[in-house]
Amino acid sequence: MAETAETGRQVKDGLYEQFSRIGKAVAHPKRIELLDLLCQGERSVEVLANAAAMGVTNTSAHLKVLREARLVETRKEGTRVFYRLADEAVCGFFFSLRDLATQRYAEVEQVVRRYFEARDELDPIGRQELLARADDGDVIVLDVRPAEEYEAGHIPGAISIPLGELAARLASLPRDAEIVAYCRGPYCVLAPQALELLQQNGFRARRLEEGLPEWRQAGLPVAVGNTRVEEERES
Repeated sequence: MAETAETGRQVKDGLYEQFSRIGKAVAHPKRIELLDLLCQGERSVEVLANAAAMGVTNTSAHLKVLREARLVETRKEGTRVFYRLADEAVCGFFFSLRDLATQRYAEVEQVVRRYFEARDELDPIGRQELLARADDGDVIVLDVRPAEEYEAGHIPGAISIPLGELAARLASLPRDAEIVAYCRGPYCVLAPQALELLQQNGFRARRLEEGLPEWRQAGLPVAVGNTRVEEERES
């Protein structure tokens, strides 16, 4: 009996040790941010470093930890290294981690209220309402993520104007339709910043409650490729 109990204990200890590898891998806020960014699609180390406001060396070190935990994979193109999620389940894990933190920590709600809700003149729009209104043609869907993220996958019919280009390209947007901006997810700061700029310039604008990864996870269609505003105007 003692031998059986000891063997059972060893099995449990071994299993929990393996489970803890994921916990150790995400035990840093920047590694969680990198998973969030990779939910948008494959990225080079340099692009990830810029998006996460880190140096390339530091970014590479964090990515190495995620790779050792088998949460991300790599490929090389010449001298450049590209990272991607090991599979979509990793993005689902990130969503679960984020949602659990939202449920358990009042601090998350405080940040949302202080930053996101303060910029919403109108309530955020849900994906089902957006689908219905997009079919009716009375809303412009605006993707304000970097161009490479848009090209990797975007909501069908959305036009791409990265946030950094928006001020210079406001004249491209129609003023007789409501604009719905979206970015990387419910806590991405790009769409709220776009709302501020659009509203200051007289546009009716709202943000999508979620982002492209949640749209994809819901099984909704995702388009790939490049459809810039200029191409929309020429067609």
